[in-house]
Amino acid sequence: MSNIKIGWSEVSIVPEGRRVDLVGQFYERISGEVETPIAVSALAMECGDDHFVFVACDLTSTSRSLLEAVRAYLPENCGFDKEKLIISAIHSHTTVGYAQRTDSFAGYREVLDAMKPAHVNYVPLVHDDSADIIRDEEARQFLVERIAKAACEAWANRAEGSYACGFGRAAVGLCRRVCYDDGSAKMWGDSNSANFTELESGNDSGIELMFTYDTNKKLTGVIANVACPAQVLEHQSFISSDYMGKVRRNIQEKYGKDVGFLGLISPAGDMCPRDLVRWVDSPVCKNDPNISREKVIERRADPSMFDIKGCELAAKRVTNEIFWALDDVTEYITETELEHKNIKMDMPVRRVTIEEYNNAVKAIKDFFEKCDSDINYEDNAKLQIHNGIISRYEYQKTHDIYDIEIHVMKLGDVAFATNPYELFLNYGNQIRARSLAKQTFLVQLCCGSYGYLPTEKAEKGSHYSAFVGSGTTGHVGGEILVRKTLKEINDMFSDCKPFDTTNSMY
Repeated sequence: MSNIKIGWSEVSIVPEGRRVDLVGQFYERISGEVETPIAVSALAMECGDDHFVFVACDLTSTSRSLLEAVRAYLPENCGFDKEKLIISAIHSHTTVGYAQRTDSFAGYREVLDAMKPAHVNYVPLVHDDSADIIRDEEARQFLVERIAKAACEAWANRAEGSYACGFGRAAVGLCRRVCYDDGSAKMWGDSNSANFTELESGNDSGIELMFTYDTNKKLTGVIANVACPAQVLEHQSFISSDYMGKVRRNIQEKYGKDVGFLGLISPAGDMCPRDLVRWVDSPVCKNDPNISREKVIERRADPSMFDIKGCELAAKRVTNEIFWALDDVTEYITETELEHKNIKMDMPVRRVTIEEYNNAVKAIKDFFEKCDSDINYEDNAKLQIHNGIISRYEYQKTHDIYDIEIHVMKLGDVAFATNPYELFLNYGNQIRARSLAKQTFLVQLCCGSYGYLPTEKAEKGSHYSAFVGSGTTGHVGGEILVRKTLKEINDMFSDCKPFDTTNSMY
């Protein structure tokens, strides 16, 4: 057992005086004002001979390319092992877009551009080449510098302290895939239909919590792990850190502006902040080609979870749980054990058949034979499944595996495990349920961005998020990831045997 050292840092990633290229939707958007500031928050922990530096970013994704660029940018004498730097994204859609923001090898637009006739042009919804917009390589370098700064500051700020664990429960994330009686499923599907049968999965309302303190038991930081992407405001055209940024604001308003906040998104590839049974519409989602409602029945429910009022409510639900858990803290851990593994593992490429490829080629050719005008984001969305199949077929000619980076850590009786996917909920449930740790933090879209990783049930239901082109691997890879993650966690906690109730009267 060793004393623990803890350091925090928060660095703004609002490009002052600049607009940003907003990403995360099929259609193009350029930011206006700043609704809630975006930042990168870093936590450094050192105990005994091991350590980690964890940076949570108010971004759509943190690609492997971005991670490697940050590690290369860090000074050689930064003081910590660069391989123990971890970066994750809250998956906001109202933040900075940058070059090489995804590691997915699905080239949707490349396929479309290669197959469209010369006289057909792609016309973006918004086209703005103004010099005040930060984007592509310039935006990437901006983020590299800010993330590196936060990591170095957190490490430099290390001081002896303590931590405490907590737990909360708030209904923030809900399933966003609707199933029908013909076996199909649809992301954002309309449940107001006679053939609606069920939502494809459940939800996880649990919030894993950890709090850090200085030697005087003054709060220095909060870690919150929520199974819902920060996407209440995903269709808006302003800069925002969504509900996670508002949780940070609420904490700092009560406990001080120097209190750090690490907002971590648990496996939630099929989750969203909206109730698809009690659907509340909003005009801001009108450009989403996957959301179509012929008629909307007025519901007595949450405010629209596309709008600021709904975002404030989601943040309040999480914040209340954090405040209540803080009131219950009685055990401050100053001495503990830390073990951190950076693991590279191979994952299988989700493959397509020659028949699927031929059908996809035919579908796109048929589309353009009937096309007598330019195309836009709606056409791109309609053809995405075919574009993804064609792109995957070309890729799988030379690749059948690819490697990913995951991190598994033991901090006392708590486990942390990361993955680089929009991982469907049930994979996270399997890991948590079988983990030997007393508490298990799981973080998606971390140290890479390889798209959705759907379940077998979702693949059979199909549609966006379960298309072959929506991710890089399928349910076979999901099962491999679960087994590997559990093995690494449970090897660390091998002395923690499950309680045997075989002969118990209960």
